[in-house]
Amino acid sequence: MSRKHIQVLAVAAVAGLAVATSALLPARQDTADEAVAGSLDQSPGQSTGQEWPTWQKDLSGSRHNNDEKKLTPRTVGNLKLKWAFSYPNIPNARMGSQPAVTGGVAYVGAPDGKFHALDAKTGKTKWTFDLTPVAGTWPAYNPNIVRDGAAVSGDRVYFGDSRGFLYSLERDTGKLAWATKLDNHVAAWITSSPMVFGDRVYVGVSSNEAGSANDPHYACCSFGGHVDALDLRTGKVVWSHSLMPPAKRIGTWPTGAAKFGPAGAAVWASPVIDPATRTLYIGTGNAHIGTGGENTENIDSVLALSLDDGAIRWKRQMQDVDVHAQSCTWPDPAEYCPSHYDGTARNFDFGATGNLFTINGRTVLGIAQKSGVYWTLDARSGRTIWHTRLSTPDMAHADPGSAGVPWGSSFDGRRIYVASWRGNPATIFALDAATGRIEWKSVHPADGCGTGGVAKYAQLCERSYPSAVTTTPGLVYEGSADGKMRIFSAADGKLLWQFDAVREFRGVNGVTGVGRAIGANGGAVVVDGMLYVQAGYYPFYPTGQGTVLLAFGL
Repeated sequence: MSRKHIQVLAVAAVAGLAVATSALLPARQDTADEAVAGSLDQSPGQSTGQEWPTWQKDLSGSRHNNDEKKLTPRTVGNLKLKWAFSYPNIPNARMGSQPAVTGGVAYVGAPDGKFHALDAKTGKTKWTFDLTPVAGTWPAYNPNIVRDGAAVSGDRVYFGDSRGFLYSLERDTGKLAWATKLDNHVAAWITSSPMVFGDRVYVGVSSNEAGSANDPHYACCSFGGHVDALDLRTGKVVWSHSLMPPAKRIGTWPTGAAKFGPAGAAVWASPVIDPATRTLYIGTGNAHIGTGGENTENIDSVLALSLDDGAIRWKRQMQDVDVHAQSCTWPDPAEYCPSHYDGTARNFDFGATGNLFTINGRTVLGIAQKSGVYWTLDARSGRTIWHTRLSTPDMAHADPGSAGVPWGSSFDGRRIYVASWRGNPATIFALDAATGRIEWKSVHPADGCGTGGVAKYAQLCERSYPSAVTTTPGLVYEGSADGKMRIFSAADGKLLWQFDAVREFRGVNGVTGVGRAIGANGGAVVVDGMLYVQAGYYPFYPTGQGTVLLAFGL
């Protein structure tokens, strides 16, 4: 297939009206081929070069800022730390709230139940919203207060929390407009970052029940994932598509705890939308341990749903048997994870957000799986166009799915950029979007755990890429669990810049923090010559201090 026929699905929202749009990408440095790309401006009147308003960057989920002109392969070596914002020390919190940056403001959640609006250039706090009057205080076993990234649209900011609430705040003041609890399950939380389109906001609901299963006295398992559409102004649920039937008691665990099932199919991923067909695309999680009827039809699946009523237009299930929870990682799972012994505790779910683009005029959905495969599916039918294996899971590992892709990939108009997490070894790949051919790959640096601030925690360190990839013209951004943020050449994968975050920072908010693993639940955000990254994911290096949001500029 000619690369001239590869293009991103280009969309824009203007005052709530979806309008198809497109713009030429500059030619790659090593080819004269052209590709068509587009972006979403969810803040009317603002330049797209100054905006990253959603986790996905745009409706098509490109995670690519084609309008970034300041950060280039020639200037990236001059990138310096401009400011740090430090969080309170919340033990075991996985800081993953990717900031939304628009109108000169960065909107970001914190591990202590706060949500902040910060000046994007200086880090100075403009306003702070406290979630606890709405959701209450968080118990020690649930420290991940805001893990999703915000969506900014019009005069509102939308985000979720780890109690199952979705919030809408006034963009200028931080005043609560509405908060809607999408699920009453004790383990419900929202890792899916919302997407705004028309007069609705769309989001998936996941849970920490797989982690709760680490406690043998927990009555595992009863949560079922779902996708919801809410009225933008009121927060009223317009429709909710459930992916599991209601759980029932099916027995008793050896500890005497009640056993429930079925459960699972959590929606970890963030949605993408095709406005031309009014279709939403999402991936789903695996079944949970001990659920009964584990071969449920919606686990480890990619779904196309109607924006209007949530009805399934098509579905592709990539694994029909996959029962995994934290109890499967025990040295001897015994009766708590029978799937461990028959090889079906795979954890091959879809946590990654998809990429919508076109090949020869055909709209396709590209999406990575924790099995280590990147799939490209016909967006109208779900049929496979091509697929490429990036890594091979080790089925003897306690979590085989950690070899794959946990959160997402980027599309720059010609290539897909995607990173394997712990994928033997962790690697960044550049795939030809028309064919799936690997054009280059960059293996995680071998010295990652032996250099910089993480060297004294080498026994805890991981050479892994836990976050979604981000791109701008000529550059690929990916953070590592070794605490280093790295930027690579999009042409050949050569390392151009890196920063070691495992060090102490005096935050502009007066709090001292220490960096940890980069990204996860999101990745880098690049706007107007600035790079924003969270340095607060696991491994939990025992610094005794809170983690940090870092902002770099030229």
